[in-house]
Amino acid sequence: MAKKEKIFVIDTSVLLHDHQSISTFEDNNVAIPITVLEELDKFKVGNDTKNFCAREVIRFIDRLSGSGSLQDWIPLGNGHGNFRVLMEKKPKNIDAESIYAEGKNDHKIINAALYLQEKEPKKHVTLVTKDINLRIKAKALGLIAEDYETGKVAIQNEERSNTTIEGVDSEKIREIFTKGRIDVEDVLGDDKLVNGYYILKNGKSSSLAFYNHAVDQIERIEKEFVYGIKPKNAEQAFAFHALLNSNVKLVALQGVAGTGKTLLALASALEQSKQFNQVILARPVVPLSNKEIGFLPGDANDKIGPYMEPLWDNLKFIKSQFGENEKKHKAILDMQETGKIIITPLAFIRGRSLSNIMFIIDEAQNLTPHEVKTIITRAGENTKIVFTGDVHQIDTPYLDENSNGLAYLIDRLNGQPLFSNVKLEKGERSELANLANELL
Repeated sequence: MAKKEKIFVIDTSVLLHDHQSISTFEDNNVAIPITVLEELDKFKVGNDTKNFCAREVIRFIDRLSGSGSLQDWIPLGNGHGNFRVLMEKKPKNIDAESIYAEGKNDHKIINAALYLQEKEPKKHVTLVTKDINLRIKAKALGLIAEDYETGKVAIQNEERSNTTIEGVDSEKIREIFTKGRIDVEDVLGDDKLVNGYYILKNGKSSSLAFYNHAVDQIERIEKEFVYGIKPKNAEQAFAFHALLNSNVKLVALQGVAGTGKTLLALASALEQSKQFNQVILARPVVPLSNKEIGFLPGDANDKIGPYMEPLWDNLKFIKSQFGENEKKHKAILDMQETGKIIITPLAFIRGRSLSNIMFIIDEAQNLTPHEVKTIITRAGENTKIVFTGDVHQIDTPYLDENSNGLAYLIDRLNGQPLFSNVKLEKGERSELANLANELL
């Protein structure tokens, strides 16, 4: 029996997530409802990634159509299927607008797919959307609906960063303490990973270690103070090592709230401030209830202030480790006054060229893979980029633990010489915070 031809109907959320999505469905046909074009028009103005994606999609469709009609199937090119725009027509059998509500764009998109399904009964019509509720509504009306899978990663891939190796030869443990390094030989086995971190154990004896691929040796790691902050566990010591390693230009720190991700990154940046012209600490602004911050009262600083407060809290904590007359306390104040260290929303530095900068991006799980790539490709000479976040705590409606930018980054770059990934598992904020993370 011959396989049914497939037609994928994609909505606005997919196109704003990946502006190249129309070309990712192999040799299958792709269609977008006219309602999606109307929504793209609303997003085309602005400097956010979604605005960029909207413009790119509109340009792509314009080039594709040439002087022809978009109501006819247009070839997408070698190895791909065809493309067309679906007009707003009501299906005969099931009408989403009569069942749910009139005039809502989501229901018009469902209707477009249902109408196509009636017109192409011999073909397999699937609605593709990042909107979970839209998928549920479509399925309730008998329409096949699925998430956009391109760029998604297997969640287990983000787990591998620091490994405990039991039963290491006691002579190896003694040697790494006395010499500071040992040959790899049979110590790591299948767990050997470029820039990998390990706890080597033999009974009660243990050592924190790092695999240096450049010399093919395992090096000992010690817990040392970094700008007044001492690592409280093995993972924090690994994080400091990665952040201070001049050969590693890109670091991912992942972990739940209270594990110290942002604090460690900021302390490391202050420690290395003489090596960079500027330290930038940024985070994406994800408004509560996804309402634009423009509706909030006050000027620009008043609007974004509450979103940046957690970052200022970390800087205040580091300053509190020193007396007001101490050199390092004064150094932080001086860096703030001269603009050598700035805390800002990510959108405010979009488009900048990043040279001689240590750039820390907090809450990176709220970025799309495309946004992460855009940030990294702007890195110039002597720039170090740090992404921190928790891949399980997503605040944006169209991302999940498999499709967010932080998980994508770790999956694609783990094992690369310029990249290091550390997973912080033990909360150090307080016993109460740990209790909440474990039991609530």
